[in-house]
Amino acid sequence: MLRMVVCISGGGTNLGAIIKALEEQQIKQTKIVGVFSNNPNAYGLQRAKAAGLDTCCLSPKTFETRELFNHAFLEAVDNWKPDLIVLAGFLVNIPTELIDKYPNRIMNIHPSLIPAFCGVGYYGLKVHEGVLSRGVKVTGATVHFVDAGCDTGPIILQKAVEVLPSDTPKSLQQRVMEEAEWVILPQAIGLFAENKIQVLEHKVIIEA
Repeated sequence: MLRMVVCISGGGTNLGAIIKALEEQQIKQTKIVGVFSNNPNAYGLQRAKAAGLDTCCLSPKTFETRELFNHAFLEAVDNWKPDLIVLAGFLVNIPTELIDKYPNRIMNIHPSLIPAFCGVGYYGLKVHEGVLSRGVKVTGATVHFVDAGCDTGPIILQKAVEVLPSDTPKSLQQRVMEEAEWVILPQAIGLFAENKIQVLEHKVIIEA
């Protein structure tokens, strides 16, 4: 049984998609052993508790230094003994120690087709504002492994979403979630659980 920790900062919509995929057996031989949040007001924590999941919330603001928060974050994750860590709308820079300890075992969902509209400053609505300001016709979402860079890890899955002339950042954000994020994140977790993902020379190879 694959042990998975999900990290959230906000509404937890991707967490909801993962929970649903587990219930419907789209993801097999996997269980969520913990949900971590850096935001005590994150609605995703309520989703987690409603599903009977173990939760932990630590805000960086309550620690004297970032190093102390990073240590506590790493300790909290380690206590769950995860095989896979999923960043589902987690707006925290991942400590190097965590990346080194869990190489190619930390997954992130990003609301664009990497390498477009990613990296420092591109998160949440800012991604979709960028897409609309450039007049891009196609956007989407990407699931990738986390490395030491910002949105630079090996790409696992991507799914395109058409940008409509009537789109606002909010409407585009919602459609990217519904048509791409909630589809490919559970798919990527399922592939990982079935040992169908290999990383060779910074590229992901998915077994048929």
